[in-house]
Amino acid sequence: MSTTESASNYDSLEQMSIHELLVNINREDKTVPLATEAAIPQIERLVVTTVEKLSQGGRLFYIGAGTSGRLGIVDASECPPTYGVPHGMVIGLIAGGDTAIRKAVEFAEDDEEQAWEDLQQHDINDKDIVVGIAASGGTPYVIGGLRQCRAKGIATGCIVCNAGSAVAAEADYPIEIITGPEFVTGSTRMKAGTAQKLALNMLTTSTMIRLGRVKGNKMVDMQLSNVKLVDRGTRMLMDELKLTRPEAAALLKKFGSVRAAMDAYKNGHN
Repeated sequence: MSTTESASNYDSLEQMSIHELLVNINREDKTVPLATEAAIPQIERLVVTTVEKLSQGGRLFYIGAGTSGRLGIVDASECPPTYGVPHGMVIGLIAGGDTAIRKAVEFAEDDEEQAWEDLQQHDINDKDIVVGIAASGGTPYVIGGLRQCRAKGIATGCIVCNAGSAVAAEADYPIEIITGPEFVTGSTRMKAGTAQKLALNMLTTSTMIRLGRVKGNKMVDMQLSNVKLVDRGTRMLMDELKLTRPEAAALLKKFGSVRAAMDAYKNGHN
């Protein structure tokens, strides 16, 4: 039996007080960063290849079902506003299509052919890299998609939470974060989902930094899509260029991005 499906370390959950439930869930959650730490060498290998692919014009695809698929979509959707990259650079695909983002689509994850069909809709090619996300490591949608990619010479990775899984066997760069039994037996949206989110954060954050999308520690290419982000951009310019708030705000408004404003100011075109 896979460790993600093994019995919880706790029993009689319905008899616990709310405080006991929260303490015990938190106790289990504390183990996830340590499990992720153990997988850093695997994560590093995937990041190196992802940087290579994206720097050469390729794209990063995620394929997954249920919680795993939703986590991939969240990560992909946050890259353009955070780092100013094109929306087509990181793409999340979920078994059952966009409907499945909000509502489970029965048996969608059991179709081994669908992921490849979904990828073909985006003209997948050997410049790209495809990462399967599957807590169990046994999702047919992900297995089939990765298998087809490897057959076509497309680089593959995965994020799973069981050792020796079928998904990992189809990945050139597998990441195995062994999170163990869930607090509620089999509820992999808990520890496994947290581990997958941590790995995704590490993958795209480090990739975007290596692609030059961060200066110092600042998101200089972020989209200025709301008042909070405009204020953040203004403060970045104040800090970097030693400007007053009105000066920084005017510069940001004129050039439309933190990076463009910085470059223009330093080149004397403010």
